[in-house]
Amino acid sequence: MSSVRNYVLVTAAYWAFTLTDGALRMLVLLHFHALGYSPVQLAFLFLFYEFFGVVTNLVGGWIAANMGLRTTLFSGLALQVVALGMLSLLDPSWSVTVSVVYVMSAQALSGIAKDLTKMSSKTAIKVLVPEDASGSLFRWVAILTGSKNALKGAGFFLGGFLLAGLGYRGALWSMAGLVAVALAVTALALTSGLGRAKSKKKFKGLLSKSREINVLSAARFFLFGARDIWFVVGVPVFLSVRLSWGFTEVGGFLAAWVIGYGMIQSFAPAVIGRFTGGRAPGRLSAQVLAFLLAVVMAGVALGVSAGAQPELVVLGGLGLFGVVFAINSSVHSYLILAYSEGDDVALDVGFYYMANAGGRLVGTLLSGLMYQVGGLPGCLWTSMGFAVLTGILSLSLPPTRAQMMSTMKVEAGGD
Repeated sequence: MSSVRNYVLVTAAYWAFTLTDGALRMLVLLHFHALGYSPVQLAFLFLFYEFFGVVTNLVGGWIAANMGLRTTLFSGLALQVVALGMLSLLDPSWSVTVSVVYVMSAQALSGIAKDLTKMSSKTAIKVLVPEDASGSLFRWVAILTGSKNALKGAGFFLGGFLLAGLGYRGALWSMAGLVAVALAVTALALTSGLGRAKSKKKFKGLLSKSREINVLSAARFFLFGARDIWFVVGVPVFLSVRLSWGFTEVGGFLAAWVIGYGMIQSFAPAVIGRFTGGRAPGRLSAQVLAFLLAVVMAGVALGVSAGAQPELVVLGGLGLFGVVFAINSSVHSYLILAYSEGDDVALDVGFYYMANAGGRLVGTLLSGLMYQVGGLPGCLWTSMGFAVLTGILSLSLPPTRAQMMSTMKVEAGGD
């Protein structure tokens, strides 16, 4: 019962954080776009957010394994409050260079905070679910990941809404208050020891991972790069400049996309189960979904390049992208836990999400660069290339332990 309570507390804190994380991304993007920042300058505002996420996931897994998830969760929530406070102190009279550096620094803290809280919540599932319950593990992962993304989508809308209603500083102060409440509640109720390894983990062993963890992490890098190449700067600026959408409209569309994507992730076990006979997914699911994603992106890119109606092609095509991406992401989130073993789960999850953050970092940079060089079509074609690489890497994934045990049972039954 105590483990369930701990998981609920960690998840609730993660949800509160995620809502503000989505709102902050949209608020920063829309506010500085309105100030006249170029696509590349906008991408640089998120550069440290993604870069420090890479570092945090690697080191955070080691910290959690040695000190417990309580430490990483509290640190993440506290840093987010500090980051929001820093951003509220931005002076409009500062030069563009000083403003960009200052916002990048605050975003660095927010990136560290995001990945500490995410790693804490994702690792808690593996600690809670029994080792032999692969189906339950997939369902719990899908529910957590789906609800997280739905809330992040709601945060996108909230960011645009708060910016329009409360202004830049008022929006930041209200978000800081929400995270502070989540921190206070978990500090009072969460017990220690959750996720802590029985023996100390050596720092030098962080990069010593199994082949399946390495391959899956590389595939995850390109999967999330494929998303962020168009999502971070390309589509929001396209909607604002080419379609003349306002703050609330841009935030509302991106919110609807992420909420829908999150809902689909929650239903991923049912969708995958129809093709696997109710069994948990394996490497074949990851392979098929990655190449299907590349086909979708090629179709959208061809439509935009051919001059088809942008509202229909972009909004409809990226909606289809969201469906395939959501299921693919859920399969990856399950596979990392299925491949992880014993006390190494926090280290494995941290390493995996380091690759995830690396993909977002590269995707963020390419989003601004490709939009400035080639417009939205440039973002879409590059995204397709990343999806193809995800599929190629997925071809090297080995079967999970659950799949191998199932095969052994079938062979034993045949004898």
